[in-house]
Amino acid sequence: MAGLARVLVHVRCGGAGGPARFGQSVTGAFCPAHEDAAVVSCGLDRGRFLLSDVAFPGSTTALLKRPSFCPAKHLGEKPELALPAELRGRGVAAGVAVLLQTSTGRILLTRRASTLSIFPNVWVPPGGHVELDEELLDVGLRELEEETGLRLEAGTFSWRMLGLWESIYPPMLSQGLPRRHHIVTYLLLLSTESHEQLEARMCPSESEVSAYAWLEPPVLEAIAATEDGTESLGNGPSVLPATVGITELNNGSSSTTQLLTSTFLNTAPAKGEDVERVSTGTKFALRLWLQSLGERG
Repeated sequence: MAGLARVLVHVRCGGAGGPARFGQSVTGAFCPAHEDAAVVSCGLDRGRFLLSDVAFPGSTTALLKRPSFCPAKHLGEKPELALPAELRGRGVAAGVAVLLQTSTGRILLTRRASTLSIFPNVWVPPGGHVELDEELLDVGLRELEEETGLRLEAGTFSWRMLGLWESIYPPMLSQGLPRRHHIVTYLLLLSTESHEQLEARMCPSESEVSAYAWLEPPVLEAIAATEDGTESLGNGPSVLPATVGITELNNGSSSTTQLLTSTFLNTAPAKGEDVERVSTGTKFALRLWLQSLGERG
C-alpha cells in the first residue's frame, strides 16, 4: 500500500460473507458515529473486495455511504437486540449494480419479483453478487444479461464507478434484525444505443424481475430528490407526468401499462411492511449520476 492503512476492511466475493463482521457497519469504520459517509479507496484483490483509508495498487477512490437509519449503525445503541450466532457468522458480501444510461438519456430500472427473499417489489438497477475471480464490470454485465437478456458488446458502451452503498435487509430495525448485509458497488454504463434499440432485445427473467421501465431524466431527478427517513420530497422538478410507462411480466408474456409516478417517489416506511418504491441505494446512485452529468456538462 502507498501508506500505512489505519482502516482496512475486506468483503468476501462469491456470495458468502467475508471477515467484515455481519451487523457491524462498514461505513462506520471510516467515519465518526454521527456521520454516514466517507471517501475510501477500494478494489478487488484475490477474491476479496478491499476498502481502505489509503490508496493501494489498483484501487479506485469512491464515496461509501449508508442510510441514516442503517440497522448496523443503531444496533450498538440497543444491546437487547444482539444478533444471534447464526446471523453473526454470515459476514458481509460484495455486490454490483449497474445504471444503464441509453443514448437518449434514459435509465433502466427493474422491479424485483415478489417472490425474492430480500427487497421484493422494490425498483432497482440490475445487479447481484460478485463471484470469485470476477472483475466488477464483468459482474455488472453478467447480471444485466441474466436479469434482462441484454448483452452489451464491447465498443457499444463506456463505464465508470459511481459509488459504494452499505445495504442491509431488512433496511430498518423496526422491521426486524438484519438478515443480509452487502457492500454494493454502483457502476454507470453509458450505452451508444437508444432505449428503443435496447428494448427490442429485452428478455427479462421473471424469477428476478416483475416489471421494468426506461425512466426519463425529470422523473429520475425527482426520485433522487426524495429522502428516505424523512417526510420531505426534496427539491425535484415541480412538473412531472402523472404516470410512467412500464412493462410488466406475467407467466411468460409482457404488457405495457401505466404506473403512477408517485409510486417511484414513495419513501421507505419507518414501521410496518415495505411498499413499492425505489430503493434507498438506487436514490444514492442516481444522485451521483446527476452530479456526473453536471461535471460532464
